[in-house]
Amino acid sequence: MRDAALEVVRVLQNANHVAYWAGGCVRDMLLGREPHDFDIATSARPDEVAALFRKTRLVGVQFGVVLVRTFGHSLEVATFRTDHSYEDGRRPTGVTFSTPEEDARRRDFTINGMFYDPVADEVHDFVHGRSDLKTGLIRAIGAAAERFAEDHLRVLRAIKFASRFGFAIEPATWEAMKESAADLRRISPERIRMELEAMLSRPGRDVAARMLADCGAIDHLWTGSWALHSIMPRITTALGALPDSASFEQALALLLVGYQPKLAVQACRELRSSNESTDRVEWLISHQHTFDAPDALTLADLKLLMADAGFAELVAYVAALHCADARPTALVDSIRRRAEAIPQKDVAPKPLVNGDDLEQLGIAKGPIYKKVLDAVYYAQLNGELTTREAALDRAQSLARNPESGQ
Repeated sequence: MRDAALEVVRVLQNANHVAYWAGGCVRDMLLGREPHDFDIATSARPDEVAALFRKTRLVGVQFGVVLVRTFGHSLEVATFRTDHSYEDGRRPTGVTFSTPEEDARRRDFTINGMFYDPVADEVHDFVHGRSDLKTGLIRAIGAAAERFAEDHLRVLRAIKFASRFGFAIEPATWEAMKESAADLRRISPERIRMELEAMLSRPGRDVAARMLADCGAIDHLWTGSWALHSIMPRITTALGALPDSASFEQALALLLVGYQPKLAVQACRELRSSNESTDRVEWLISHQHTFDAPDALTLADLKLLMADAGFAELVAYVAALHCADARPTALVDSIRRRAEAIPQKDVAPKPLVNGDDLEQLGIAKGPIYKKVLDAVYYAQLNGELTTREAALDRAQSLARNPESGQ
């Protein structure tokens, strides 16, 4: 992608246009990080950009944005611009094509407002982003209140960048964030979830949660999210105890740890989480007390948990909670040891008895089938039944006296 981005700049410059890499890729490069994507800013108008490349698509022509496909990568090429007024807290009503300096001054934070010429190997910094990058500071460009009024989501973006890079937030920017936090209610749930996912899916998630609470943003994420203030110390400690590689679902489940499963699902739905993500959060919260008394967890119960793809996540999730509650690590360690001692082939073996067997035993079809099969399989997992003959005998006995399987 870097080669593709360099080629696009070369083509534009060879056609006598100004062209730079812009924004986050410049920030990451100066931090010694490999950028995940490259945006290009240019003096060329959209029609001029389209005329220079074979494969282009106008994705935001009203904002001067063209998608250029080259070297197998798609890159956004945007004309330098100034934005008109914002009416929806998200997008400008229009734009005027302008200069690199004016374009820099419409951006969100100084560390994201720099340009880089990869051909001349020169950084163009009109907003003092390089000095803020060196001192580790998130600072809004220009009047902070105006930047947050333009796009309310910038409150969450400031927290995302601060927690990701271990930066502080400049005082005037922080005060403007607190004053603008309530405007998050005007932002679509999908955009809020995307920013939450970006800040909670990596180390620094505990810092992010603390900032969300301290600036008041936590109050406006979903219905009733203000209640998290009372347990935020527990939440942040648990988030800090998660492995670096922990998933968004593990972190979100910790944010929702005080919720009943149904209310947690409701919060996920409000954030427009996918069904898969919502189910994982619900499963983690539903099983958060599973390891409270390890000795009470039967072999069958443990195998049923291990058979779920989220078992490793559950262990790490519960361990983080135990850390937050200053509970002995031995509680989770004992579960880990027991799980490691179980051969993988024994975790979810083929059932010794199935529905066809019950039919051959003369058991009338009905709800009793599930009850009998579940009870027999549970006994099999528990090591109580090891042969098909014994399992058939147990099934017949349970069919005659269903209560005996309770």
